[in-house]
Amino acid sequence: MADDTTLVLGATGTVGRRVADGLRAEGVPVRAASRSGAVPFDWAVRDTWEGAIGPASRMWLMAPEDTAVDPEFVECAVRRGVRRIVLLSSRGIEAMGDERLLAAERTVRASGVEWTIVRPDWFDQNFDEGFCLPQVLAGEIVLPLGGMRQVFVDAEDIAASAVAVLTGGGHEGRSYELTGPEALSFGDAAAVIGEACGRTVRYRGGDEEFTAVLEAAGTPREVTDGMLSAFAALRAQGDSQPNGTVAELTGREPKSFARYAAEAAARGVWNP
Repeated sequence: MADDTTLVLGATGTVGRRVADGLRAEGVPVRAASRSGAVPFDWAVRDTWEGAIGPASRMWLMAPEDTAVDPEFVECAVRRGVRRIVLLSSRGIEAMGDERLLAAERTVRASGVEWTIVRPDWFDQNFDEGFCLPQVLAGEIVLPLGGMRQVFVDAEDIAASAVAVLTGGGHEGRSYELTGPEALSFGDAAAVIGEACGRTVRYRGGDEEFTAVLEAAGTPREVTDGMLSAFAALRAQGDSQPNGTVAELTGREPKSFARYAAEAAARGVWNP
């Protein structure tokens, strides 16, 4: 490629900032784009699109939760010279009926340039940077997944895999499911976090408990019912299993959940 600059969307977010850092460590020029970053970009403000793309020939493509990947932006990026797109998607989107991400995958497949999709399992960082943090701090995680086991994967491993795909060859037209090294229930994860930070963290995994939390937050009933249906479909798939994809892409084993929890606890993120 004539210009190896990589556009990183969501460059101040959990995965995006780690992708940008990883690319810089490899000596790759980065356009770190976000609503509050050095390169302004906002999905809702089309005037930011072309300026964000700049001279980039590769793109880390993602959109925040509840925001669609606009096909017109992808078309704009291709017109401006982007020739490789790596999309952040997720495991289990067919079962959960996640049309937002399913549509994003269709968009990159139809882009006419090299594309790769990465589909990580639940992020470790959901517990210290994401939606589970307030629950951990309150001492109680509530999700309607019962004892189903997930293969939590660290954002550092997702980012390292993304860097390998963005900068290496042989990944065109492929989808990679990314997992951590072990399958844990949310109850297991809560116990590991509690041990790491020295506090009690309980887990409640029933529909009734989850519904009560949403009702207390004023969530409309139709939204609650849709979420319960999606989680039920995910439960019906059974336990997730670890795979070796992170090691295949990065040359290193993925981080264990216990190591993640110990590192997060050492930073004080779960201190009272």
